[in-house]
Amino acid sequence: MDAADQPSSTHSSGEGDERAHDRTRDRGHYGFRIALVSALLAAAATTTALWLAGAFDREIVRVTEVVEVREVVRVPEQAEAPVSVDATTTSVLAELSSPPAETTTVPPVETTVPVFAPSDLVAVVASQAIPSIVTVQSLDEESVRDGSGSGVVISSDGFIVTNHHVIDGADTLKVIMSDGLSYPAELIGSDPLMDIAVLKIEAGDLPYIRFGSMDGLRTGEPAIAVGNPLGLDGGPSVTAGVISAFDRSLVTNPRTGDSLYGLLQTDAPITRGSSGGALLDVYGRLLGITTAIGLSDVGAEGLGFAVPVDLVEEIVADLLSEGEVRHAFLGIRGSSAFSELEDGVESPLGVEIRILEESAIGAAGAEDGDVIVALDGVTVRSMPQLVARLRSYRADDLITVTVRRGEETLDIDLTLARFPS
Repeated sequence: MDAADQPSSTHSSGEGDERAHDRTRDRGHYGFRIALVSALLAAAATTTALWLAGAFDREIVRVTEVVEVREVVRVPEQAEAPVSVDATTTSVLAELSSPPAETTTVPPVETTVPVFAPSDLVAVVASQAIPSIVTVQSLDEESVRDGSGSGVVISSDGFIVTNHHVIDGADTLKVIMSDGLSYPAELIGSDPLMDIAVLKIEAGDLPYIRFGSMDGLRTGEPAIAVGNPLGLDGGPSVTAGVISAFDRSLVTNPRTGDSLYGLLQTDAPITRGSSGGALLDVYGRLLGITTAIGLSDVGAEGLGFAVPVDLVEEIVADLLSEGEVRHAFLGIRGSSAFSELEDGVESPLGVEIRILEESAIGAAGAEDGDVIVALDGVTVRSMPQLVARLRSYRADDLITVTVRRGEETLDIDLTLARFPS
């Protein structure tokens, strides 16, 4: 019986081991499923918490290449009107200036303003500007090439801005377009005081550069210079940099003391032949007319200067409408004055004046030793700043000059005289 019972006992023991193994395996699978579900619930909870915290509000995109993006803006519709020599200031600026503010009654229309990736910015602006940059050649009586500079087309019917010193003394003027076409040019008018001249060629449907604005322009913003350095063949040259400073003054003739005031400074390389070229913003609009470079006893210092567009615009309007610029004249000699603070610290105060024999401000009651501190409520701290501010006024303008006389502050109303030629 023991022998008969042995197989049965052995078989029962094997089935028990198998059932025990199955139970262990089932418990393992059950534990794994519980762990997996727990992990998924934890991940879901974490994701929900991040979502509630706003971590997924912004999309992260890796940009590999951006050629051009355009945003829709609304600006007033502007009809192009050709410029004529006897046009009024209003009609002159209709084509040259940026579109007027939205407060105008002209119905607005939708247009697009390009915004470029940094790597493409200079190339796109250059491609737009180059057809509007010209070489200006000044010739003597025998039509032998005498000198050259640059110019900027500012209207579709052939008006061009350049520097006075580019055309000064020329018997004949010639303008060469970027595509090589050459035109005889007429001098419309010139302003030696701000080194700006306007030329005219008989051509139509020309690409031109619009005036930009100084409003909101900051030190460090991009600036692109386009001109014809050294009169080289092959068309305009492009350099890029930033706006380095505002309101710079520069002596242009040490022998006579002639100086330019209120200039833009840029580190965009400018060299001989680039005079009269364009300094542009990132939209290809005119910021200034390049006019000079900084020199020292060791040579060029990498400093370029341009007449700012606000002054260029006013001078061009005057030259087109009147053929001349009637610059304002106070009738003073001046030097920067300082007030002494505690511990010997000095603070810029204004301009201490000496009255000249024929003086508009002297006739209005100013005295030697008065310190000019403001023009029409705009503070001035130095003689170069005062002269730069005066460049935006014209002879016969009414102006209020604020002066300090001892401890007293006085407002002197006067009519500006004309700057002597």
